This record gives sequence, structure tokens and C-alpha cells, in this order.
Amino acid sequence: MAQGDVLGFRKQIGIVVPSTNTVVQPDCDDLRPRGVTNHIGRIPTLERGLGTVQTYEQHMQLMRDGIGGAMDLVMSAKVDHMIMGVALEAFQGGVAASNKLQQDLEDRAGVGVSMGAPATVAALKAFGARTISIVTPHQPKGDETVREYMEEAGFRIAKLIGLKCESPLAIARVSAEQLGNTLRELDGPDVDAIVQVGTNLSGVRVAANAEFWLKKPVLAINTVTYWDALRRCGIEDRIYGFGRILEEF
Repeated sequence: MAQGDVLGFRKQIGIVVPSTNTVVQPDCDDLRPRGVTNHIGRIPTLERGLGTVQTYEQHMQLMRDGIGGAMDLVMSAKVDHMIMGVALEAFQGGVAASNKLQQDLEDRAGVGVSMGAPATVAALKAFGARTISIVTPHQPKGDETVREYMEEAGFRIAKLIGLKCESPLAIARVSAEQLGNTLRELDGPDVDAIVQVGTNLSGVRVAANAEFWLKKPVLAINTVTYWDALRRCGIEDRIYGFGRILEEF
């Protein structure tokens, strides 16, 4: 009788991220239940300033060009599901373009693919949220990409704050205090939920803690994307300490 993978005996999840991303891998390792393993592929990316439209476009194109190859390498391990951990690419071009990207990646990989934008929409719908606020680490060009997607997806944006991080590595240096203060600034009586975008922005624990003092869902993109991957893999474990989405749905 053939034996399954000794560690990933329930499911194996592949994750592709920019090579400059230092947050997704530890976040997802903290979120995984017993018997689920994560397998990382890195998309060649440069540490560079992102303050101009030209450098932003170059950065996005470099990541875009590398997603497929990184995914192919991870799929050599015959994983059961993939996470595409480039947040902005998942929002790029609106809902139809995002859905097409997801389908194209699934066709290439031969397995399901979770992405931050549709996973965030699914999580917001689970809570019945309609009016939201958003924090991103991005420059204005990236902020507009996120805003346009979320509005097209049917949500009213009460407020969006972009932290304007100067480079890919600078995103991971945003402190928990700064992010927490930003979440407070985004709150309001008309806000149903707050969303944190940017896979290299460390928001998993800050968002979970913020739900206690804001009394509403606060969704970190790495949390909701991993939640989406688990549920699509048939893993229904309730995981505590990382926010209501993993505890309630």
C-alpha cells in the first residue's frame, strides 16, 4: 500500500511569492494546521525604489513574468493546491482580469489556485460586509488598482490609506504600532470591515488583535488567502488566535 507524504499527509500547499517577500512564508507556516505543509517558490524580484510610475510598472512586470516559472518549480513536488502570493497582481485589471488570471494559473498548475483579491471578497461576503476601509503599503498607483477592483466587486470604500512604502523590503519594516494606528484611523461607524492588503505587510497578528478593540472584522490578506486555500482543500479546521475568519467560517 502506497504511503502518503509523512508530514503533509492531509494536504500540501504550494506558495509563490516575490523573492523580496519575507512575510508570507512565516505567516502561512503559523496558520497551517497539523498535517498540512507549505512549499515556497520565489519569483525573482529586485529591491528598488517604487516612487515613480516607471519603477512601479517595471516591478510589476518582473513579478508578472516570473509567476508561471516559480509555480512550475513548486508543482514538481506534486502539491495539492497553490497560493499566488503577489497581492497587486491579483487585483490588477479588475474582477474579470483577476478571474482570468486565476483560471489561467489553475490551468497551468493543474490544481486550484488561491489569490488575495478573490479570497478577500469571499471573506467579506462571509461577514456580510458592504462598506469597508482599506490599508495598503503601496504608492498611489497601487492604491487605485486595489480601489478599482474592490468597487467593481461591489463594495463601498469609506477610506483607503496607502502607506507609500519606498521599496519592496520597506513594506516588511512597517511596525505593528504603525499598522495598528492606521487601522484605528480607518475605522468609523459606517465601516463594516477593514482590509489589509500587501502580502509583505505583516498584518496577521495586528488584524486579529484589532478585531477585539474595533469590534468588527479586520482581514489581513495573508490570513484570508490561506483560509481560502484550506477551505478549497476541504480542510475545515477552526484555527484560533488569528482572527474571526479562521474561527467562524
